[in-house]
Amino acid sequence: MRLAEAVDRVAGELGLRPRVYLQVNLAGETTKGGFSADGLRGEIERILRLAHLEVAGFMCMPPPLPAAEEVRPWFRDLRLLRDELRDRTGRPFSGLSMGMSHDFEVAIEEGATIVRIGSAIFGPRPTV
Repeated sequence: MRLAEAVDRVAGELGLRPRVYLQVNLAGETTKGGFSADGLRGEIERILRLAHLEVAGFMCMPPPLPAAEEVRPWFRDLRLLRDELRDRTGRPFSGLSMGMSHDFEVAIEEGATIVRIGSAIFGPRPTV
């Protein structure tokens, strides 16, 4: 919430209204940021009152699992959470950013509108 408020403040100072995706940490991983599902449920109205942000949708990054099919529950849960919040607030939240090079097909099947497939295009990141 602090980050959303900071972005809102800076956007207001610059006269901007950025479209943002709220990250949801469905797996509760300590190495990842974002709202918990319950945290987002509790804060969504407050976020929507921020004058300089437009919430385009939600994003998630499931835990790294070897098989793409294993991450389907997280993608499904994000879609269901989006549907719940859409019905509750009347906002479309049309964007779902989920899925990466190794699991984007499953993400699309579960409703992804944006996938991140950089390593499928550019190859693996170089190790430093």
